[in-house]
Amino acid sequence: MITMPRKIDVVNHLFFSHKSIIITLPFPLRRGKFCFSGSIKKMSPAIKAPLLPNQEPSSSSSENHGSFAGAVFNISTSIVGAGIMAIPAAFKVLGVIPSLSIIVIIAWLSNVSAGFLMKSSLAGESTTYAGVMKESFGKSGAVAVTIVTMVVTFGSMIIFSIIIGDVLSGNEKDGIIHLGLLQEWFGSHWWNTRFFGLLFIFVFLLLPLVLCRRVERLALSSAISFLLALLFVVISSVLAIIALVQGKTKPPRLFPELNDGGLSFFSLFTASPVIVTAFTFHFNVHPVAFELKDPLDVLSATRISVILCAAIYSATGLFCYLLFGDSTMTDVLMNFDQSTSSSIGSLLNDIVRLSYAIHLMLVFPLLNFSLRANLDELLFPMKLSLVEDNKRFFGITFPLLISCFLGAIAIPDIWYFFQFLGSTSTVSIAFIFPAAIVLRNVNGFSTLREKIVASVMLVLAVATSIIAISTNIYTFTATEET
Repeated sequence: MITMPRKIDVVNHLFFSHKSIIITLPFPLRRGKFCFSGSIKKMSPAIKAPLLPNQEPSSSSSENHGSFAGAVFNISTSIVGAGIMAIPAAFKVLGVIPSLSIIVIIAWLSNVSAGFLMKSSLAGESTTYAGVMKESFGKSGAVAVTIVTMVVTFGSMIIFSIIIGDVLSGNEKDGIIHLGLLQEWFGSHWWNTRFFGLLFIFVFLLLPLVLCRRVERLALSSAISFLLALLFVVISSVLAIIALVQGKTKPPRLFPELNDGGLSFFSLFTASPVIVTAFTFHFNVHPVAFELKDPLDVLSATRISVILCAAIYSATGLFCYLLFGDSTMTDVLMNFDQSTSSSIGSLLNDIVRLSYAIHLMLVFPLLNFSLRANLDELLFPMKLSLVEDNKRFFGITFPLLISCFLGAIAIPDIWYFFQFLGSTSTVSIAFIFPAAIVLRNVNGFSTLREKIVASVMLVLAVATSIIAISTNIYTFTATEET
């Protein structure tokens, strides 16, 4: 066992030279604890022999490194997905002050848990979320996080598709028909129904994007997607301020109204998982980190992304709730199909809906990337890289896309999906698994402070999930009986 005296970056070949002895390490080294069993060869001293081979750096080594800006945009886009559409409804249930407080707390905990994952990765030998869980809990841990990640990413892709279908082809909610943009612009025809509208989007827009094989290639689409999300926030904020100046809004509730005792109190826990879902991005931390020159840079990128997204969520929830009040729907984009007294107002409504639908189309491939990688790791753990195997790549990509399309056609409402994902799968990925890794501490990296934070995180996550699941079951049962 030979321990290096200083930290080093990832390299392909490292040479130590002392007179006629050269030790060659033909494999990559990373930060953390490591050892090697390289070959030791007796060599005759070379005349003016350089320490390292005198050749230009490989162009591929520089091209394969992702940029810091690209990491920020990819992580931000992973966070600001469909979750933002349900944030205003959470404000309606919780009230303004509890909602803002929960956004800040969950944002902070999400950043901390992402740091837990990366610190554990660099202390061990793994470069994936599933690998970190395998080091801590064996094969069962790796399988658990892989399956849960697949559930979250696949569920989120279906949610994205449902919202895109609502925007383009409309939906019916509580007996009220909400027209989509295609019906408003061209009238009702067979070709702009939900089925054909989504079919066009999947074939001509989503399919080319999901065929990208590296996360870094999605940096540009992620940047455009994030700017479209900002456009949505700006326009909805302007509309809310105009309505406020004109006296068309009602004062928002600062705290929830508890009218029917314990049921209303426990129903508050069904809104919290919606915010948890909106901050779940941990399945993309490792793919983004290990495409950077220094994987640790992902921690700074994550911190910036979480702060930006928390500000966006707070502004969206507050202004959309202020704009629509108690009529705020579970998918707030459906509120923007309401007719206004001016052509400018109608145009702004259409821009809001269309811009965010395009935003979701550009987020979609990021989730698909993670879903495809985890499914491949589960089914073919001993195979070569998925990028290098066309048969496996297309054999996984196409069935996933078709299944997502069919799911979006069959499922009518996103709120129930958010409640289910937020109270089960996403809370496990964002909080339960990272906290368990810290407490397990197989690589000896956890400090006392980190263990305390992880314990609190684990208790809060489990308790909230149990209450939310129980309340959802009780509410569903009561609804069925009436």
